[in-house]
Amino acid sequence: MTRFEICIDSVEGALAAERAGADRVELCSALFDGGLTPSIGTIEVTLRSVSRIGVHVIVRPRAGDFIYSPLEIDAMVRDVQAAVTVGAHGIVIGALTPEGDVDVPTTRRLIEAADGASITFHRAFDMVRQPFEALEQLIELGVDRVLTSGQEDSALAGAPLLADLVRKADGRIVIMPAGGINERNVARVVAATGADEFHFAALVTSDGPAIHRNPVPRMGGVLSRSEYQRSETSQERIGRIIGTVRP
Repeated sequence: MTRFEICIDSVEGALAAERAGADRVELCSALFDGGLTPSIGTIEVTLRSVSRIGVHVIVRPRAGDFIYSPLEIDAMVRDVQAAVTVGAHGIVIGALTPEGDVDVPTTRRLIEAADGASITFHRAFDMVRQPFEALEQLIELGVDRVLTSGQEDSALAGAPLLADLVRKADGRIVIMPAGGINERNVARVVAATGADEFHFAALVTSDGPAIHRNPVPRMGGVLSRSEYQRSETSQERIGRIIGTVRP
């Protein structure tokens, strides 16, 4: 059976994904930055609020590359332990060396900190220099799945490599395509890759509830949206995308 994981950044997003029939969520903060570690409060309330859906928590301390300092790694270990302690069903991680290989010692340390929780290696995989070598390393480490766009900007563009990875994995690890999957292309991505699990976000933009508004201050950097605009996970969009594949 085809399974779907939804990338979310809120408790409401998890509930929307559950109602729409998704199998799992990847719980993040800061989706604008590609997803960072959510707060422990968000993790706890999400786990308390859902009834069926799996909740996997990303542990990524900052935006940018996936080459981490010893202090960043220490913080990631604590974040993994904290998420698992409050009941996270899985952990999403990724760490690389400056040469573009899997950082095996760091990955092993994070897996050990997860204490048996399901492990996904995230799209840091799309930055490795030798994807098939990296795949074998992750299998040896005991990683459960790899989130990847096939080292392209989208899963559709990366479908040839994704299909090769699925064949190479041969059931030893899950290859989960991600990147630009939507209502228009999900059926093609499924057919072209031969994968069984897929990852996507289903965001819509809405106006916030503020009545009084000061349009002058900006709380973020140059690339920022209005402080009164919200990005929310759409139950309707999730349902449409899943419904394209599942009758």
